[in-house]
Amino acid sequence: MMKISIKILLLYLIISVFSIQAEEVSSNLDKIIPRHEITNQDCMECHGVEGFAVPIGEHGETLKQKLYVNPDDFDDSVHAQITCLECHQDIKQLPHSKEKLKTVDCITCHQNLVRKETTFQGKKIVNITVLATPNAVQAKEFTIDYTNSIHAQTQKNKPNQYNAECKDCHGTHNIFPSTQSRSLAHRLASPEVCGSCHEKALNEYTNSVHGATLKTPWKGDSAVCSDCHSAHKISKAEGLVAHRIITENCGNCHQEALNSYMNSYHGQLAWLGGEKVAKCSDCHYSHNTRKVDDPNDKVHKNHLLTTCRECHKEATASFVQFHPHGNTHDYEKYPELWWVAKIMVGMVIVVLIFFYIHSMLWFYRSWRERQQGYIHHSEHPKPTSTKHYRRFSWGWRLNHWLLVISVMTLVFTGMTAMYADSVWAGYIVQLFGSPEQSAIVHRFAAIGFIIAVVGHVIALFYKLIFNRNQKFAWFGPDSLLPRWKDASDMVAQFRWFFGKGTKPRFDRWTYWEKFDYWAVYWGALVIGLSGLILWFSEFFGQFLPGWVFNIATVAHGIEAFLAVATLFVVHFFNNHFRPGKFPLDTVMFTGSWSLEEFKEERPEEYERLVKTNTLSQYLVKPPSKMVNIISYILGFSFISFGLFLLVLVVIGFFQKGLI
Repeated sequence: MMKISIKILLLYLIISVFSIQAEEVSSNLDKIIPRHEITNQDCMECHGVEGFAVPIGEHGETLKQKLYVNPDDFDDSVHAQITCLECHQDIKQLPHSKEKLKTVDCITCHQNLVRKETTFQGKKIVNITVLATPNAVQAKEFTIDYTNSIHAQTQKNKPNQYNAECKDCHGTHNIFPSTQSRSLAHRLASPEVCGSCHEKALNEYTNSVHGATLKTPWKGDSAVCSDCHSAHKISKAEGLVAHRIITENCGNCHQEALNSYMNSYHGQLAWLGGEKVAKCSDCHYSHNTRKVDDPNDKVHKNHLLTTCRECHKEATASFVQFHPHGNTHDYEKYPELWWVAKIMVGMVIVVLIFFYIHSMLWFYRSWRERQQGYIHHSEHPKPTSTKHYRRFSWGWRLNHWLLVISVMTLVFTGMTAMYADSVWAGYIVQLFGSPEQSAIVHRFAAIGFIIAVVGHVIALFYKLIFNRNQKFAWFGPDSLLPRWKDASDMVAQFRWFFGKGTKPRFDRWTYWEKFDYWAVYWGALVIGLSGLILWFSEFFGQFLPGWVFNIATVAHGIEAFLAVATLFVVHFFNNHFRPGKFPLDTVMFTGSWSLEEFKEERPEEYERLVKTNTLSQYLVKPPSKMVNIISYILGFSFISFGLFLLVLVVIGFFQKGLI
């Protein structure tokens, strides 16, 4: 009997409380308040009553929509200084029980945030219109990011509902500064907030090394959802934007790993949008991230071969010796990479210093001679000679054109990968359609380069073996092999640079032309061999250790950079930009020089041909006007494109460096 009395008493108390609340609300509804008189306090007379709710259906027995607003929470929120009607703009009066109110438009409000600066009594005052928040400008930027995100897109089965609205992540009336632990936008709250929609990801994250560390904060900081995915720049998980954002954000904690990844073929191609290349989540679990020494981790030694075979079907035990995060700065871990990089960078420095100084001294000496009254052949009246000296045959010219086109295409596509994170790389990839298409073009250009080099060697050996009527002097004037005269010419050239002697008399081939010639073979050996190893990685991986691919990547990139820095600077100057040649030497297109130019450029060869009565064998008609026009168009086009490539590489170099 006693228990029944207590229950009746409790029921009476509950009914009394609700009756009092009903009376309070009822009394508030008796008076109609027009919009221009409504204050926050007027709203709180109903919404500030704890338990205040309205039925969703037609009568009170249906589910109810909670409309209670905690006054203390609202007063502490970032919106405390604005009125209710600034958000609920369609309320015309109080009460508004029969009005169908629209959803609050957070986006329009935040996008219209304006930062205004005014001066009052000599002091600068900053006013933020629409919303009084100290981070209004940042809030505006976040809103713009949100509108471009996957969260702002509507659901497929619910076209009128967004994937995630502002209130889902920030709350409604309890929006506190994100620095406060009670805020839904607080960094450590993101797993729970994000997990309300992404339950599977939350479960995986909870069991990961990141989630485990979050449970033990005394061990140090750990990554949460917003650290990897950002807060507002959320895109489709499989998209390029998402991959780039997550990759960059991983680098916030794992900077060394990010740098080494971006220097690898994996990172370069993935950054450009490659679909069939390893990304972070392909080798490491995305949400269920584990330590590398965890037996269940994908890159643990027990599972590494299986992980590699997800992409490289024919991978062997030696193949997995590849260093996915190998770098050239850690001698203890990667000594072979360290040595290769140091030797090749040293070679780059020596070559560029020597030939850049060579070009600058040449320009200075030519300028001094011009000041002293020396007139070059190009400044003389046009020659009246009706004969030209044939310097290059059709075979030479065709080979050179193939070499030029293939090398420039290789640079255009290859440097896009080497400097994948440069501002210009993405535009070039879009030009080709995809990084895979760019890679195909790169390989076709490589085939053209190999044909040009190997074809030239075959032609030379054919001529030497089958053309026995003429004896060939291996170290004679017609040979491109280095000889003592080249050394003496170079010494004399430097003496002339400094005004200590006369300009040397050159024969058919100069010492800088021989350097250019043999540099092609050196480049073909280093770039060609390393390129083939990277191209056919699964084939070479069956009998070569995996670290060879790391070395091939380093050698391929450094040698390509050296080629760009010499071809489009030193070679262009020696053959086109130096006084007397500027702005263009068309001999590689027309195949011939005027006799006046021939006498000045190659006096030793000219006198030798005259002395042996063989000059007439090399005399040809001057090129026609049309041939000259075409030669200039092609020449300027190639040079302009080469300089354009040089600018791109210089931008990439200053942004990223060489290794």
